[in-house]
Amino acid sequence: MLTRPSPGSIRLARLRALASGRWARIGFAAMCVGALIGYFAFPTYPTYDSFYALLWGRDLLHLHLPDFRVYRGPTEHPLAIAFGMICSIVGQGGARLMVLGSIASFVAAVTGMYRLGRLCFGPVTGLVAALLLLSRFFIENLAAQGYLDISYVALIVWAVVLEVERPRRGAPVFLALAAAGLLRPDAWVLSGAYWLWCSWSARADRGAHPTRVTLARSLRYLALAAIAPLVWVALDAIVTGNPLYSLTATAKAASELERTQGFTSVVGSLWSYGVRIDKLPVLLGGLVGMPLAVWMAPRRVLVPLAAFLLLVGVYLAEGAVGASVVDRYLVGAATMLLLFCAVTVGGWAMLERGSRLRRVWIVGAFALVLYGGISAANTLSLSGLRTTLAEHEDFHEGLASALQSPAVRAELRRCPTVSLPDNKLIPDARWILDTAGQEDIVARSQARADADAGEPELAHRLAAGSVAVYPLGSAIFVDAIVDPGDSPQDQLPPKGFRPIYAGRFFAVYGNC
Repeated sequence: MLTRPSPGSIRLARLRALASGRWARIGFAAMCVGALIGYFAFPTYPTYDSFYALLWGRDLLHLHLPDFRVYRGPTEHPLAIAFGMICSIVGQGGARLMVLGSIASFVAAVTGMYRLGRLCFGPVTGLVAALLLLSRFFIENLAAQGYLDISYVALIVWAVVLEVERPRRGAPVFLALAAAGLLRPDAWVLSGAYWLWCSWSARADRGAHPTRVTLARSLRYLALAAIAPLVWVALDAIVTGNPLYSLTATAKAASELERTQGFTSVVGSLWSYGVRIDKLPVLLGGLVGMPLAVWMAPRRVLVPLAAFLLLVGVYLAEGAVGASVVDRYLVGAATMLLLFCAVTVGGWAMLERGSRLRRVWIVGAFALVLYGGISAANTLSLSGLRTTLAEHEDFHEGLASALQSPAVRAELRRCPTVSLPDNKLIPDARWILDTAGQEDIVARSQARADADAGEPELAHRLAAGSVAVYPLGSAIFVDAIVDPGDSPQDQLPPKGFRPIYAGRFFAVYGNC
């Protein structure tokens, strides 16, 4: 007689019987709870670009045209400005709401990575892809500081997911790419490539001579692909009178801040920035996973592979023509690479059970995971991450305390001009003081540069009567005196200024 093995615990059997979709929903709920806990545990504030999106959105809410011609101003992002307008409805709490939007985008990106991995290579690979993105502390740190790049990445990931679910899906993919293109122009290339892909399919289905219906659909898709660049150009034209203002101003700022590199250096930054974002074990796993993915699922890998290659190509092209070369601009490609590393770690689940290749693959995947764990243990500093987030909060709160102190408020009533060392703290100060214009909050580095160029008006204005804010301690190196054009002279109170406030991170002087 044969003896049936014991079924084990009934509770364990019930857990095993749950469908992978149910587990995915449970994981999503847990991730949302964790994100909310982190949001309230580390009350950080937006970074430079996001604060300007809030300020420009507040201008629109008050029916004022935003002023993009600010000293060392960031590139305007139409969708971020629209979200900033919504956030500014709640007043000072809008800054925290902007951060919440970035954290929600990170959750959406992780969810999209799971969905993409599951569609292309199965639930095991999807889970690994989600865990890899969830453990990229570089990207999580960007989300915690309200960077716009996280929302851009989430939209790109979900555009790829929608296309993988239903090839040549059309409008939903174009709309997701259009939204991404209103945050970063890189997505314009993806929209154009997708339009060519859909148009080529329509022509191939009906021979060399497309029908009137096919032509109409191609034109409709072209209109969808053109949404982002047309909106961006129209916004520049309305606000500045120059439809190409974003392009020219960004190139000028990149040159002034010495963020441009030669083509060889841009190519080299692919590796250095890739290691910084994904870490070396994951980067190596992604490079190994590409040919494995093409070998195991050549059709399903086409869309994510094409998206990765296009994002890398756009990064190289932008750097080659003189745009800023910053690690954040590679986050989209680095995120897509995680999918291929997930194939290296979890692709064995697609092989037949008991096969020798499956066993060898599992051993190799375990070795890569072990290498990644050892590398993380030697390099990762959770205390350093906590310190960075805490400092970001402390600096903003310290600046708010300084500018809202009774002594400073009284001084500002006598002379409303506020000077800061450079451009870094200008958007924070404008948001805290709820200043509609930018003329009353200026950078001392700008006054010095103008005086050197024979235009001393701003320097004379500051000397005649102003309130000067000076960072102290670590705030000097984190929030000020960090750009090539900055000078330590901008951190020294001139003669005639008396101290009116002293805190942990900021001191304030006045000569009103």
